[in-house]
Amino acid sequence: MRAHCAIIESMKTTEKSNNPTKLNKPNNNLTTGTILTLTAGIAWGLSGASGQYLMAHGFPVLALTNLRLLVAGGLLLVMSLLTDHKKLVCLIQDKKSFVRLGLFAIFGLLLNQYAYLQAIHLSNAGTATVLQYICPVLILIYACVKDRVAPTVSEVASIVLAIGGTFLIATHGEIGSLSVTPLGLIWGLFSAFTYVLYILLPIALIKQYGSLPVIGIGMLLSGILLAPFSGVARMDVEWTPEILGSLAGIVLIGTVIAYTMFLKGASMVGPVKSSLLAAIEPISAVFFAFLIMNEQFFAIDFVGMAMILAAVMLISVKDLIKERSKKNKAYSTNKNNRNGSESFCDF
Repeated sequence: MRAHCAIIESMKTTEKSNNPTKLNKPNNNLTTGTILTLTAGIAWGLSGASGQYLMAHGFPVLALTNLRLLVAGGLLLVMSLLTDHKKLVCLIQDKKSFVRLGLFAIFGLLLNQYAYLQAIHLSNAGTATVLQYICPVLILIYACVKDRVAPTVSEVASIVLAIGGTFLIATHGEIGSLSVTPLGLIWGLFSAFTYVLYILLPIALIKQYGSLPVIGIGMLLSGILLAPFSGVARMDVEWTPEILGSLAGIVLIGTVIAYTMFLKGASMVGPVKSSLLAAIEPISAVFFAFLIMNEQFFAIDFVGMAMILAAVMLISVKDLIKERSKKNKAYSTNKNNRNGSESFCDF
């Protein structure tokens, strides 16, 4: 089976290098990745509202997190087995990839969720949300150091707009609602750092093996590690249709679909852009909280929404213009080459 995995990888590399048409074909990954990432952010908004409903009806936070990881991880693994079991086997057999996957499970999934919940416990939900959305800043710093380039004006502006918009939605514009204790600040910043790892660690693995086996194994591993401490086996709740519907919202839509789409999109558009596009989550969360929990809007919330949408538009339009410029340049080059060939033939 190891030889089979190596042969598959070799065939992919050979096909790419021997097929100039594919190399010169316009890249549609940018548009697809943007759509996937935005959809994931909207789905996470539903996940938050569903989780809030479940916690209000007797679900302990850690137990709900554990149930989410175990059920979603199991479903993703089944989907992986049904669609392409060979990639799943190859991933498990590759020791280097499996170690990387283990780091993703522990730091990108388990510790990220735990740190975020601890930040809420030691401060409040608004403070924890604002602190976690420092993530795009950390990713931008990492990308600039790694590539040895300065950040663009549009990237910096998008980050300022996204963090500012998140702050307004999370606090309704009231600075006094932020409650930052020393421990709360530490856990909040740590949740932002683990969010960075959640985005960066699986990118290479997803490109090689696909999103289903990577996220499926990662979630199942983190769920198994959390099980002894979460109390998931001792949950005593009434399984009403509303509870089951909310579980579907947080597990199927907010985890299986959202996590898969986001990490697949991140592997297409890059970590900086994906982290900024995901900032649409607070807008989605406000609307779903209004529909599910009957929470009210504040006028300042719409200002925050406008700022986040401006950040998303700014980073998306910039990349769209860049991509169109590349296509026009490629078209002009191909046209000149054709004209040169025709002149040579005439001669």
